[in-house]
Amino acid sequence: MGPDQRMWVTLVHSGEIARVGADGAVDVFPVAPDAKPSNIVAGPDGALWFTRAGDARIGRVTVDGELSEFVLGEGSTPFGIAGGPDGCLWFTDMTAGTVGRITTDGQISVEQATGGMPSMIVAGPDNAVWFTLNQGNAIGRLEVGGALTVRELPTPGAGPVGITTTHDDAVWFTAILADKIGRIPMDEAIQELDLPGKPHAVVADPAGGVWVSLWGSDQLARVSADGEAVLFDLPPGSEPHGMAIGPDGALWVALESGFVQRLPN
Repeated sequence: MGPDQRMWVTLVHSGEIARVGADGAVDVFPVAPDAKPSNIVAGPDGALWFTRAGDARIGRVTVDGELSEFVLGEGSTPFGIAGGPDGCLWFTDMTAGTVGRITTDGQISVEQATGGMPSMIVAGPDNAVWFTLNQGNAIGRLEVGGALTVRELPTPGAGPVGITTTHDDAVWFTAILADKIGRIPMDEAIQELDLPGKPHAVVADPAGGVWVSLWGSDQLARVSADGEAVLFDLPPGSEPHGMAIGPDGALWVALESGFVQRLPN
C-alpha cells in the first residue's frame, strides 16, 4: 500500500509497475523491458521503492508515476526490499549474497556479506532487519551497526522465502520447500507449523497472526498467533505470490495469472 492509499504491484515479465485503486482502476508505469521489477515497498520519503532483478538497479516511483533509478554493481540481482529502522531502504542481493542499504537520496552506504542467497527482508521489532537465506536454510538478522546473526532452521532444505513481523514482536517466515511456516519470538526458539501447497509470501494480519500465500495449491492461509490455520481457495491457476494489507484492513494478493484480488475483511 502506498501513501496514496492505493495498492502498488510489480509486473515482472513486462517490466512495469502498476497502481490499483479501490475502485479497480489500474494505471501502469513502464520501467524497462528487462528490468524485472520484483518487490515493492512504501519508503519513508512518500515514494515507492522497488528492486529491479533484471538490470541490477533499485527503482523509485512517486505517487504521480515519476520514475528514477540507482545502479548497483555489475552482476547484482536485488530482490527483497524493506524500510529499515534508520530511515533508509534495505535490500537483498541474491547473486552477490549480500544485504545492502540505500538512503532516500540514492546513496548505497552498506553492503554486508551473508551468503546463502538472501531473499525477502523486513524491519524487525528490535532495531535490526531480518531476512531469509533461501539456499542457506537459515534466517539472518543484521543490525544497523553491521552485526550479523544467522539462525539455522530446524528442517533441512526448507527453502525459506517470505518474512514479516507481527504486532506481538515475532518474526514469521515461509519455507517453500518444506511446506511450513515458521515463527521466531524474540530471543526464543524457532517454531514451525506444517502448511500445504508451497508457502511463499507472508504478511501480518491486523487482526493478529499472519496471511500466507500457498503458491503451489492456489490457496491462502490465515494463521493465528497460536498456530491455527484456515485455508481459502483461489481460482485454479492463480499462483498467488505477494500480498499486502489495504487501507481498510483487507488483504490484497498478487496472482501470477495476471490479476490482483482483494479479500473482504
